Amino acid sequence: MTSPTIPSTAIRPDFAAIAAWVKPGAKVLDLGCGDGSLLCFLRDMRNIRGYGVEIDDDNVLACFNNGVNVIQSDLESGLLSFESRSFDYVVLSQTLQAVKHTEGIVKEMLRVSQEGIVSFPNFGYWKNRLQVMSGHMPVSETLPYQWFDTPNIHNCTLGDFEEFCSQHGAHILERRVMSGDHQITFLPNLLGTLAFYRFEQQK
Repeated sequence: MTSPTIPSTAIRPDFAAIAAWVKPGAKVLDLGCGDGSLLCFLRDMRNIRGYGVEIDDDNVLACFNNGVNVIQSDLESGLLSFESRSFDYVVLSQTLQAVKHTEGIVKEMLRVSQEGIVSFPNFGYWKNRLQVMSGHMPVSETLPYQWFDTPNIHNCTLGDFEEFCSQHGAHILERRVMSGDHQITFLPNLLGTLAFYRFEQQK
């Protein structure tokens, strides 16, 4: 499957990886959208119609200032305000590891959209494994928190997420694994720092 080409001027490789899977003009919901930067990027690169869900007051204000449609809500309460299949894509970018009810979030993503896109730091990255073997929880660019102040409660590897999908009715369409701005194809669960998955409801 050939993905669209993103201009080389794209600033953030993780944003570009997600944009490569989004069709021009699509309707996109970004869960835990922060200040709306990803939606702004997709709007500029893909001319999408974007909506965000965010709970933090400062981030909600930043979304408004960035011209992003945002609803202030807690993801853990579900997506009941959205009708089934009302979006082409629902994105959960580097937030999966911080939600309490992973199964419920993924189920809701598949209910309200044609496809889900998630990205998360790969806990199986070799430097993370080395830190655990040395007796410490990993701290890195993609896992920047200390054990005592981290919001991450469900760290996982590529293998963990793929097993989760197979057990919860999510069919993986594509996977991309990155380290910085480089795509990793050799030993991705060992050498990749950030994983991206595009998936749909199992037919």
